[in-house]
Amino acid sequence: MDVVVKGRHCEVQERFRKHVAEKLAKVEKLDPKVMRVDVEVSKEHNPRQAGQSERIEITCRSRGPVIRAEAAADDPYAALDIAWSKLESRLRKVADRRRVHHGKRTPVSVATATAATLSVNGAVPGEGPGDERDVAVEGFDGEGPMVIREKVHSATPMNLDQALYEMELVGHDFFLFVDSATSRPSVVYRRRGYDYGVIRLEV
Repeated sequence: MDVVVKGRHCEVQERFRKHVAEKLAKVEKLDPKVMRVDVEVSKEHNPRQAGQSERIEITCRSRGPVIRAEAAADDPYAALDIAWSKLESRLRKVADRRRVHHGKRTPVSVATATAATLSVNGAVPGEGPGDERDVAVEGFDGEGPMVIREKVHSATPMNLDQALYEMELVGHDFFLFVDSATSRPSVVYRRRGYDYGVIRLEV
């Protein structure tokens, strides 16, 4: 398993790189399928954000879904500890899901449990998204809006239940996916409590 540490608008000290590698060595025990772990370190230079100035984002890439966690604190070591705690919880969730037996022990799917809120289809689960890459995007002149960052993800069609599951693994409030039953671009998003919503596009 490769651990790649990079700084964004900041320099990462060698001592911190070694600390990250030692801490993330536990990832392989939780999920042997993880092939690479990317750690992005960034620093907020705004004095008003001093308490959250150090940000750590950890991304695990494997043959399964992408698992991500991020955190911010006033110290990079503290931010790493918080991010690792979130990541460890999500890795354990993946491991627990693999151990579930089919049949009577199979839990009710998230899609079934939220059927009152969402319109659920009976699609076959797909695989998680593949690699992602950043694309440089130029802004507009004048007073128009400016796009400063764009991400392009490779997507394998999946059903609603898998999309909800992968949204939880990356810790986001929304997840963009292609519905395997309808081939429609769709977004599932978190509402209040354990309620979810879904938006679908008719192309």
